[in-house]
Amino acid sequence: MAGKVNQKDRKADGRTEKYSREQEIKNTKKMREILEELPRFCRQYFRGIEESTSARTRLAYAYDLRIFFEFIENENSAMRGTAVSDYPVSILEQISKEDIEEFMEYLTYYENDGQVFTNDARGKARKLSAVRSLFKYFYTSELLSKDVTALVPLPRLREKPIIRLDADEVSDMLEKADTGAQLSKNQQRFHDKTRLRDIAMLTLLLGTGIRVSECVGLDLDDLDFKEKGIRVHRKGGYESIVYFGDEVESAIQSYLEQRRQIIPREGHEKALFLSLQNRRITVRAVENLVKKYAGLATSLKKITPHKLRSTYGTSLYRATGDIYLVADVLGHKDVNTTRKHYAAIDEDRRKSARNIVRLRDQQTKDSGEDPSLPDLSLQNAEDTPETQDQQNEQNLRNQQNMQSE
Repeated sequence: MAGKVNQKDRKADGRTEKYSREQEIKNTKKMREILEELPRFCRQYFRGIEESTSARTRLAYAYDLRIFFEFIENENSAMRGTAVSDYPVSILEQISKEDIEEFMEYLTYYENDGQVFTNDARGKARKLSAVRSLFKYFYTSELLSKDVTALVPLPRLREKPIIRLDADEVSDMLEKADTGAQLSKNQQRFHDKTRLRDIAMLTLLLGTGIRVSECVGLDLDDLDFKEKGIRVHRKGGYESIVYFGDEVESAIQSYLEQRRQIIPREGHEKALFLSLQNRRITVRAVENLVKKYAGLATSLKKITPHKLRSTYGTSLYRATGDIYLVADVLGHKDVNTTRKHYAAIDEDRRKSARNIVRLRDQQTKDSGEDPSLPDLSLQNAEDTPETQDQQNEQNLRNQQNMQSE
């Protein structure tokens, strides 16, 4: 039976509950509110997928299913006059392939309570996935004789190019965060108070590739300077240790000197990063500060915290060429996800090899000498640092070092 969260569950030994658990409780409460607007049989569906999905995923599905059943209520004349919450599971048998196709067309542009909503291919695909999941659950549970959603293909999605910061843009952004140069007068009013915090967060995001939700969820006791690692609560509910370098350590240590002087609000005592209101900083606040500083470094790229994650992943992959290492550090469960995102870098690496292997010495070719004669210049290549092979290798190493800095 649902009830209030017990204080002993919320706090133990004076420690506030982990941010990830707080978010899960928050999402669960929202979920219960939305369930009141959905058909009652949806409760069985959400209980059925609880073990295989996160609270955040289930909440997103609930929002999308609410849109679907609102469409059925408004567009299907047979269902008018029946409250959505009273729909029996048998209604899914009455929904046809054409109904699903009309729903997909409806999502392109619709109005609700005076507001206009639109969806691109990606938004449509997500909503169709939620509807598909519902139908599949009841079909495999043998409560439906057919699954018409399987007959409707997902919209074709265009591959989105990876947007990342170049090495000089990273340096420029951190410099702007440090000096406050080019900030507006209003922004400069708060810069002295947030400078160390902002530099620490930006350096952490760029130097470890953690997600913004993982960053704001960090507690003071998640830091381990002896091992140079942080404990993060990963997407999917598991914990992982992410290691950081000297630059990240220095930035965090500088911020911690200031952090120790701040008295947090009740319930936020353990939070590593605090807002000006002395509460745990929010994802939205981090998104805004990244947008602010990145906008000063580049006006042509729309940079979000996730783009900083892509920047780190790109630099790590270019430096190591190890896709499995990148997947592990970024917390990707499937290496194919990582490979898909960084396929363009593989192409760059392949292109870089085109001039490394030479079939004939260019000088011999131009002079008309017999190419069958021994090439003394190649035999002495180890003693000649200016050979093309070594020059290309050195150029590659220089590029990798620049990306990893």
